[in-house]
Amino acid sequence: MLTTPLPIDKQLVLSPPEGHPWAGEMVLNPAIIHDESAKRIHMLFRATNAWPQKQLPGKPLPYPIFLGYGWSEDRGKTWQFDLEKPALSPQLAYDLEDIRIEDVNGNTVTNYANGCIEDPRLFYLEGDCYCITACRMFPPGPYWEHDEPTQCAPGWALNPQNPLGKAASENFTVNVLWKVNLDALTRQDYEAAFIYVTHLTDAEFGEDRDVLIFPERLIIDGKSKYVMLQRPYNPGNYPFFDEDLKPSIIITSADTLEDFTKPALPRYLLAKPEFTWEGNRIGASTPPISLGNGEWLLNYHGKQDAEVGYTQSFMILKEQPTGLPQIIHRASERMIIADQDWEMPNKFKTPCVFITGMIRMQDLLIASYGAADEKVGVLRTHFDSLIDYVRNFDANGNPN
Repeated sequence: MLTTPLPIDKQLVLSPPEGHPWAGEMVLNPAIIHDESAKRIHMLFRATNAWPQKQLPGKPLPYPIFLGYGWSEDRGKTWQFDLEKPALSPQLAYDLEDIRIEDVNGNTVTNYANGCIEDPRLFYLEGDCYCITACRMFPPGPYWEHDEPTQCAPGWALNPQNPLGKAASENFTVNVLWKVNLDALTRQDYEAAFIYVTHLTDAEFGEDRDVLIFPERLIIDGKSKYVMLQRPYNPGNYPFFDEDLKPSIIITSADTLEDFTKPALPRYLLAKPEFTWEGNRIGASTPPISLGNGEWLLNYHGKQDAEVGYTQSFMILKEQPTGLPQIIHRASERMIIADQDWEMPNKFKTPCVFITGMIRMQDLLIASYGAADEKVGVLRTHFDSLIDYVRNFDANGNPN
């Protein structure tokens, strides 16, 4: 068995500020992106606290989820955070006619980010910066105590015949794409920093998370396509997969970003749980990083069970003459685990290292992650050494 040879430097960069109005309960799952023009790494992190001003009669205290902003100007060694106001906030409307937002084309559309904006992933695409967020129509209650997504939803939404379907009645996650103006983000002009583009998944197929888009169009069967990864909780809800398939990494392509919600869009299995530490589920963690020559580094997570929790590894994908990219190397070993005191479980009893941001800066791989679902960590390691290690494994995880 190979032993991961990588020295990994980990750093706790943000804990929940005690008593803070929107980040006092937990901060976690940060996205990062390098902005050469501003000479900084931007970070968006997930945060929550009780929000009594939006509590409905007879319902628990809601805990809406916000995105906060941070940045580093020394390759991720030190970080600053704006804790005065959130960078991106849910609307928190409860009346059907108010759950609306203006999209990038000036159209008024359903606001799937009304209740929660979670787990950001930042990436560049065709010269612009984008962010994908996992969103819910309504905020949850204290979900670390009682994970019932609909417990704070208004009564009308619980009717399965409501106009918004399972996005309301089940409060299933819908993944939303935003365009991000990094100059406005640098100025902390948050009103100008985010534009709602489109939703990418359909709640009628159930809970769906870990949605990522490749940072450039790929040639698929002779056509230039957007390529997306997703991790439906029940892949068998789609007609392409067996009903007993565990949560897995699914890959698909489309002509437009808006097309990804189409039910008939062909979807394919990229990777399913294969190893003990992935026994419960796997999902892609961060947007793929190009290695050149049609190869892509994909960071992904696996959950074994409630005791071992979430850990991280890597695979390398290769573009194909026909069809979608395929795995050519997959490390079968857990490469990043919780091993620091501040990464240990607290409110949640399941250990969790959950990477949601990753960039390459010359010789460094810098990743940002949620630790124990409560804190923000950043790790740094040598990029080429990591790639060399992953290449020691074949597509099935066998050491070469």
